[in-house]
Order: sequence, then C-alpha cells, then structure tokens
Amino acid sequence: MTIPMEYWQASADFDRFILDVRDIAGLQTTNEAYTMVEAVLQTFRRRLDVPEALLFANVLPPVLRAIFVADWDLEEPQMPFAGRFAMTREVQSLRPDHNLSPDTAIADVAAALRRNVDETTLDRVLARLPAGATDFWRA
Repeated sequence: MTIPMEYWQASADFDRFILDVRDIAGLQTTNEAYTMVEAVLQTFRRRLDVPEALLFANVLPPVLRAIFVADWDLEEPQMPFAGRFAMTREVQSLRPDHNLSPDTAIADVAAALRRNVDETTLDRVLARLPAGATDFWRA
C-alpha cells in the first residue's frame, strides 16, 4: 500500500493551517500561532472523555491530531463547557508569559480549522459530542 496522502503532505498541510491561524488572529509569528492552537485544542480536549476526544481527533489532519493528544493527562478531571469568555481565559493561561492569544482565539482557530478540514465531517462529529462542542468550533 502507498503512503496515504494525508501523511505524505502532513507538513505542508500544517504549514498552511498555522499560517491561516497567524493571519486570522493578526499574530506576528507562527510560534505565537502554535501556542494559541495548542491552548485551544487543550481547552476543548478537557471537555471530552477519551472516546469523544478520539472521535474528534480523527477529523483532524495528522499534525493537529498529534498536538491534540500530546501530553494528555488522563487523570485530569473532565470539565463542562463554559461561556466563550471563560474558555478564552483558559486558552490564554497556557504559558502566559509567552501566550499572545487574542480574545478571539477560539473563533480564530475555529475559522482556520474549518478552512483546512472537511466541514461536513467536522460538523457531523461535533453533533455527536457533548452540548457545547458545536458552539466551541463556531468561527
């Protein structure tokens, strides 16, 4: 079997995604965008159990999938979805001395994600997740 295209082009696809995030959020660097993406993904992951998180991860391109599951503390208690303001503060709390995520961080990452995945599949999976998941990924 040949290497699946999603793995063959994983770096190029991630480069396109991270540049989208940087530009949508008005950040200066892809390093700043990476911290924001990591924080948004962790914030979302905290609200899912393991089967739900794996269902969501399967929608993500390979590099984002890896970031989503990296360093996951399975003992961390699952959190409920909260208002956008509270979850944005959670995003901004990751590495606060180096995190320049704007107040629009979740919507910015959602917009970039929607540009870089099959939206129909994403929406179908989000509908299977807890209440609040679809609103979280609304751009």
